[in-house]
Amino acid sequence: MGDFNRRKFLKATTLLMAAPFAPKFFDVKNNKPLLSFSTLGCPDWNFKKITDFAVEHHYKGLEIRGLLREMDLTKCPEFSSPQNISATLALMKEKNLAFIDLGSSTNLHIADPDKRKKNLDEAKRFIDLAQKINCPHVRVFPNDLPKDQDKNKTMDLITKGLLELGDYAKGSNVSVLMETHGDVVWSDDIQKIMENAFNKNTGLVWDVANMWSITKEPPAQVYPKLKKYIRHTHIKDLKMIDGKEHYTLLGEGEVPIFTAVDLLAKGGYKGYYSFEWEKLWHPEIAEPEIAIAQYSEVMLKHFGD
Repeated sequence: MGDFNRRKFLKATTLLMAAPFAPKFFDVKNNKPLLSFSTLGCPDWNFKKITDFAVEHHYKGLEIRGLLREMDLTKCPEFSSPQNISATLALMKEKNLAFIDLGSSTNLHIADPDKRKKNLDEAKRFIDLAQKINCPHVRVFPNDLPKDQDKNKTMDLITKGLLELGDYAKGSNVSVLMETHGDVVWSDDIQKIMENAFNKNTGLVWDVANMWSITKEPPAQVYPKLKKYIRHTHIKDLKMIDGKEHYTLLGEGEVPIFTAVDLLAKGGYKGYYSFEWEKLWHPEIAEPEIAIAQYSEVMLKHFGD
């Protein structure tokens, strides 16, 4: 079955199953921000605990970046068969939650043909899964600017990779979003890529801290350049100590995160403010029971004020 026909088939056969679980965006009725968190922050929680905690702490969405330390979501029991997907969606409906992003590990900067294909194939598997569970976004990385590779060539590889994945997602309800990540965090570089790769099925994840910790570009300078491309966000805080990042609870670091949040809200952003607590990569930081609970409390207070 060709790619286009396969996507049409997936769309037709999953629409009825997934429609009740479609993600909603800014909660106009209650004038509250839509909050989500990445499962990167709770690598040892099972799926039920994740959903229970989300409901208890006023989250409406989940960003899936691994489950029980398995990073290839297509191998996770929750998504490994039509029956399991149906049960997972039923639980999400019961909890009034939505999947809002699947975090792949795909890197777009790679030139080696075999490695590049492996990376793009992972993203395509995630796109297929996202369509099955009515998740609107799949995240990919730009990611590096290798010193032994011409920068313009690397930028072109990133652009072409994002376009290829966006083309693969055509006919679905899924957008492939490039995160501001790795070496690709300067606003001019990101803008250049997005100007050439932006379409209905591509967009941007604005990770404010990833950019600011390296570039120190003020959000007020960054946001106008990237606004039209932003479809999802990663929100976190940190301090720079001896040139290294040290993650903090929200509002306790140095990142001008609330400036960025306010720019988004005033600029008409209707998506999720997604907490990315990198517990899997940094086991020394606060436990998810503390950090994920604190995030929703602080964000709701900020919007309430």
